[in-house]
Amino acid sequence: MKKGFTAEQIIKKLREAEVLISKGGTISQVIRKLGVSDVTYYRWRKEYGGMQIEQAKRLKDLENENARLKKLVADLSLDNSILKEVSRGNF
Repeated sequence: MKKGFTAEQIIKKLREAEVLISKGGTISQVIRKLGVSDVTYYRWRKEYGGMQIEQAKRLKDLENENARLKKLVADLSLDNSILKEVSRGNF
């Protein structure tokens, strides 16, 4: 089963990676020590690089709120189109 990391864990691992790299470690050594693939490391760095834990929590909250609002807009649009069809009498 795939092990998922929280945003806080990812940020801690990225900080650990920065420390290891600054001590002279190579990227491949650091990635091996973190226990993730090259692709995962670079994706994490792109998404969470330079971010604080509080910022990551806020980002996750905003993503959840955005998903909820998109669903709400889709439901309202569907309701609106149904009402338009009924008012035209095309049912």
